Amino acid sequence: MAGRRIFSMSFASIYPLYVAKAERKGHTRAEVDHVVRWLTGYDEEGLRRALDDEVDMEEFFARAPQMNPNASLITGVICGHRVEEITDPLMQKIRYLDKLVDEVARGKKMSSILRGSPAT
Repeated sequence: MAGRRIFSMSFASIYPLYVAKAERKGHTRAEVDHVVRWLTGYDEEGLRRALDDEVDMEEFFARAPQMNPNASLITGVICGHRVEEITDPLMQKIRYLDKLVDEVARGKKMSSILRGSPAT
């Protein structure tokens, strides 16, 4: 599915949409950053570098230091599809991130969003 448009979109163009979604619901950029870093293993500097370099979504996830081993615990429906049933690995990672940002925007507790990981 290399032809999927979202794969070639820059993470830097999608990230502000994630932040805006959270902020509209009274949440913060820091919360969005926290879930992005939890999922991908990026540290703060690595995340900023990915934004500054305007890497596409495929490269963003390819460069991710380590996907969180608890990512498979992310379940539910996003964009009409159950995230746990998505077969394309890259699309599943993108939808995992979408789901986490949705949960931040809905005000879910951070410990629940992080699937039991400490919310430090």
